[in-house]
Amino acid sequence: MINFSLRSMALVLVAGFLASCSEESATKAPVVRQVKALKISDASALQRRWFPGRAKATDEVDLSFRVDGKLVELPVNVGDKSSAGAAVAKLDPAPYQAAVDRHEAELARAKAKHENAKLQLNRQNKLLEGGWVAQAAVDRYVTLEKAAAADVNASKAALDEVELDLSYTTLQAPFAGIIVSKYVDNFQDVRAKQAIARLVNPEKIEMVVNVPENMISLTSRAKVIVVVFDAFPDVKVPAEIKEVGSEASKTTRTFPVTLIMDQPDGAQIMPGMAGKASAQRVVALSKTGHSIIVPPVALLATEDGSSAVWVIDDGSMTVSRRTVKTGTLDVKGVEVTEGLEPGEWVVTAGVNFLKPGQKVSISQD
Repeated sequence: MINFSLRSMALVLVAGFLASCSEESATKAPVVRQVKALKISDASALQRRWFPGRAKATDEVDLSFRVDGKLVELPVNVGDKSSAGAAVAKLDPAPYQAAVDRHEAELARAKAKHENAKLQLNRQNKLLEGGWVAQAAVDRYVTLEKAAAADVNASKAALDEVELDLSYTTLQAPFAGIIVSKYVDNFQDVRAKQAIARLVNPEKIEMVVNVPENMISLTSRAKVIVVVFDAFPDVKVPAEIKEVGSEASKTTRTFPVTLIMDQPDGAQIMPGMAGKASAQRVVALSKTGHSIIVPPVALLATEDGSSAVWVIDDGSMTVSRRTVKTGTLDVKGVEVTEGLEPGEWVVTAGVNFLKPGQKVSISQD
């Protein structure tokens, strides 16, 4: 009777253990790996987006002297136009002219000493030819002549330096433009590199916009770009892409794109004005359009030596490996010529730790 009870109890314990293991296995959730991913964009997406920015002049500079001094001329005012090479301000040249005069005199003395040293050396050489002096005596005059020549060269260099400083007492406009700010008044003592006035050339205007990394490869397909400034909402200014940044912001994951444009008729765009830009016409994306760019870290090598990427099914949030054909490599990434379509998600980090069918979540960092 006792044996039966012990056996029954053991069976109950085993059954309970197996049941608990089964329940634990059934309730254990599959591992979800967090990944970084990039959504492949269609070129037409550029036409549906406006990118904000702020105008700046293509050429703009704070003008400053290279030497210290007292201002004696400041003929420009805010709003004045200045031609290239025109004088914007002048310092009192007297101290620098005095330095030039002093070094010119020193150079003249050095040249005179050098001429005398050469005459002495020539005389000693004639005496050596006649056997009147020893070679050692001549060598001493050779040394004196070389020292005098070195003094001449040093004096010339010193004179060149003070003459350059004298030329720096006139502050010239490096390009044609408009004076938009004045930072000092006439007759002030100013320091080298202290801003005197700000000059801008408003003939061409630039604007930097930030384009998301999933769209940056499409910028080359934008053929008609317009910019609208808040101050002139009815004026569409044609623009072109001047340059595309090669590094994305670590915080926003966007690339800086610089646009350049001429001043429009009937409006004066000034630096600092806010606006927005959009592509009005783009070249349609095709499977062989060489339009899709992915980061190099998104690619992994397959057994046959080709390239593949992990594609995320945004319905089930699982990954599958897909073979792709790649093209050129540039600063924005690797060109994918076949295997990807707009709207698909591609894993861009952690590709070596995934397996087919694995569930993932997309990191927002």
